[in-house]
Amino acid sequence: MRTPSSLLSAFRPQVQERLYEFYEELRSADDLFWDRRTGAWIATGHAVVSSAAGAPGLSSVRYPDIEAVPEELRPLARVLSRQMLYNDVPDHPRLRALISRAFAPRAVATLRARIVEAVDRIITRAAPTGRMDIVADLARPLPLTIICDLLDVPEADRAAVAAWSEPVAEAIGNSRLDADRNREASQSMAEMLAYLRELLARQGTPPTPGTLRATVTDQAGDSDSDQGLDELLANCALLLIAGHETTTHFIGNATLALLRNPDAAGQLRDRPDLMPAAVEELLRYDAPVQLMLRRARHDLDLAGRKIAEGQTVLLVGGAANRDPAVFPDPHVLDFARSNSGGRHMAFGHGPHFCLGAALARLEGEIVLEALLSRLPGLRLADTEPPQWQRSLNFRGLTRLEVAFTPA
Repeated sequence: MRTPSSLLSAFRPQVQERLYEFYEELRSADDLFWDRRTGAWIATGHAVVSSAAGAPGLSSVRYPDIEAVPEELRPLARVLSRQMLYNDVPDHPRLRALISRAFAPRAVATLRARIVEAVDRIITRAAPTGRMDIVADLARPLPLTIICDLLDVPEADRAAVAAWSEPVAEAIGNSRLDADRNREASQSMAEMLAYLRELLARQGTPPTPGTLRATVTDQAGDSDSDQGLDELLANCALLLIAGHETTTHFIGNATLALLRNPDAAGQLRDRPDLMPAAVEELLRYDAPVQLMLRRARHDLDLAGRKIAEGQTVLLVGGAANRDPAVFPDPHVLDFARSNSGGRHMAFGHGPHFCLGAALARLEGEIVLEALLSRLPGLRLADTEPPQWQRSLNFRGLTRLEVAFTPA
């Protein structure tokens, strides 16, 4: 068995464009291997990724020793350590329960009219022009609008929320930033938390009933400790960042996949009833989140390898989603695939399964249906090619220029 390349090669722009071929090279060499450059085990096979994602011997704690983190990143690390995503039992289910009701399928369904309205407004504005940057004009503003509606963030404050989110998301998705970028991420998180604290305390604008802000405000009033309020604020910040960054990437990735697979796009245009299955397949095909990080609680065996206590295991869900052992012809976009029994890893697996999965699916269905039905002749524009952001964890476009027949 040959020695695989380092996962760090995925940072290269030329590798980002052929990312899934690169994953196939890694997996065919070894589906679980020690990467000396990252100092971590890299898991690329579906079997090992799915089994490890919820394994009790592997921890989701990202920063087990805050003092070992670079000083400029420590303020951000302390906040992330209070978020559900980076906690294990018993803290993880307790933190998740604080806000899970707002993301139950029934609660998410009430947002459909608001999402349709927001998408309609964007498409109506773009239709006469014949051109659009899917990322800047649609994929970025729409999820931000919806998650801010859910949190009851006033319109006037939303630009600031977006500005704070970007450097934090970059730091979460890229462990190789320089000191200045880490410092910017820590400062942005501090400003977001200060804003959320002030939002909850506002007297002149009471929370809209039924919003997450209303729920959190009640819980904040019931909290008898600063620690409880800090946990609430940290997890609201997580929702603001993850709730729109990942959906932004999904919309961009899914649109590009359809434009590069015109037969699949035509099938979906002719049969809108396929949309739920298409969303699942598009999530598998090019997921917005590529990695899950775990650390060994103790010495353990994983897929026949000896993992030492404290070692990091990077679960490459994006590679698992293209594993031919589970998904035959994995590089083919096939909307009938959802009936074949394979489960994609786009939303993770196990206890940390994405809390916002139902909302992301709903936004994806509404956006793709609008693009295919209202923009005739939709195609990639003859300008700059699609550009990928530089990240191992988040898979997303920075620009996606499209053209269509003006209305």
